[in-house]
Amino acid sequence: YHGAVSGGVGERTRVTVIGDGAVGLMAVLSARRLGAEQIILMGRHQGRTDLGREFGATDIVSARGEEGVEAVRELTGGHGAHVVVEAVGTKPAYEQALGIIRPGGTISRLGAPQYEEAPVGFGSLFRHNIRLAGGPSPVRAYIEELMPDILDGTIQPGKVLDVTTGLDGVPAGYQDMADRRSLKILIKP
Repeated sequence: YHGAVSGGVGERTRVTVIGDGAVGLMAVLSARRLGAEQIILMGRHQGRTDLGREFGATDIVSARGEEGVEAVRELTGGHGAHVVVEAVGTKPAYEQALGIIRPGGTISRLGAPQYEEAPVGFGSLFRHNIRLAGGPSPVRAYIEELMPDILDGTIQPGKVLDVTTGLDGVPAGYQDMADRRSLKILIKP
């Protein structure tokens, strides 16, 4: 939700979410909640992209790199997305976001970026009037707004929790998430 809000998602917005993990899927759900006109989910895992469609993705792009950029540009009439939520945290995902964003748009980075330096200068962001937003989510800032919709079932973010484990299963659960055998684990002590 923080990524979509930070990016300025609203009605008539074309959004691309890079990453079909739990953070990316929550960005899809949030973009739909905020009224996005088009939501393109970039991901390669069938079960996750199916959940992405359920959450509101209008289009799925499995291609990466230049091929992925071209696919998104085609889906947006050649213009690119108004908002790109980068929910992977790798430099290639950020570079892909730069190729997808339209002039005047916003790239919203979420999660924990796994790189220190990224192009932000005149040639990449400034001259195209591209805004860079995002960061760690201030969860408490959104609880009062979102919790009523979660409790009444209007939105169901818990669908990303596909495995339950006790404390002893945490290391294996993290490995399963890293190996894409599970999406997100719920830990019950």
